[in-house]
This record gives sequence, structure tokens and C-alpha cells, in this order.
Amino acid sequence: MPATHARDGGLVVFHIGMTIHRPFRPDLWLPVFRAMPTMLAELGRNHAAADRGEAEDLGFLGAQTLFGARGPWVVQYWNSVDQLYAYARDTGRAHMPAWRDFNAKARKNPGAVGIWHETYVVEEGGVETFYGNGARAGLATATGTIPLGRRGTTARERLSRRTPSPSDG
Repeated sequence: MPATHARDGGLVVFHIGMTIHRPFRPDLWLPVFRAMPTMLAELGRNHAAADRGEAEDLGFLGAQTLFGARGPWVVQYWNSVDQLYAYARDTGRAHMPAWRDFNAKARKNPGAVGIWHETYVVEEGGVETFYGNGARAGLATATGTIPLGRRGTTARERLSRRTPSPSDG
């Protein structure tokens, strides 16, 4: 049965990754690589605890890890950009120590590994998804799915936007 994502409202899509410039020097890039699973595990535990009412919700919805020729890339989904930034700055969480460690090592070994991120703030009505024949990826893994028809039968309907046609002048 065709499906679409279950989330209502806006969200933040956060891409973060690393580029390995010296693949034959894992001693220089492996510590950076190992930091992300630690952060994702922390965020996943918090998300589950918040769902049970046992912890403050940090705003993390879920993530998917991808691997490219130059290194890993993680797509994360968040409730808000403020919650993403709060997590990034929280000295009691895994991110800040990992960030400080990366900066210290990068100064000692410039050019060994690069890190990058992109942040997209998506307003309500600005997301359209389709998952057919049981495929579940991206936002569906973070929010679950609902039957496709509940949001509209076409991509245009699901986006809640009307694209102007040439006759609109």
C-alpha cells in the first residue's frame, strides 16, 4: 500500500558528514568517524525516553546514515532548529566534547579529514514523500507512515501548494 510520512507540521533536516582526505591514515580519521554513532545513540536513547515521558525531549526525530566514496553522511530530522542548536551547544551531551576533540586533532593534522553540515528548515506543507511497495527510507524511518491518500493522491496535493500555471499570468 502506498504511504507518506506521518509527521504533521514543519521540521528541520540536518545533513552532517565527513570527508576522508587521507584514507590510508585511519588513525587520523577513525576517531572522527566513531564520534557520530555515539551521538546518534545518545539522541536515540533520549528520543525513546522522552516518548515514555522519562526525559526532556531534545527534539531529535531520527536519522539515517549513508556511505559515499569520500566518507559517511548522516541525514537527521529534528523538531526545530532551536532544539538542534541547543543540543550542539550542550556541554553535558556527546556533541560538544566530540567537536572540541575534532578541532584539537585537526590543528595537529590539517587536511586529514573534513567535516561539514547543512541545515534546512522546512515549513509546514513543505514536505512531500512517497513510499511504495513497502519501501521505507528517510523521513519515514524517523516519523513512521500513513496511507498516501490521507495527504493527497498527487505530489502536488501532498505539498499543500499550488504551482502557478502559465494561464495564471
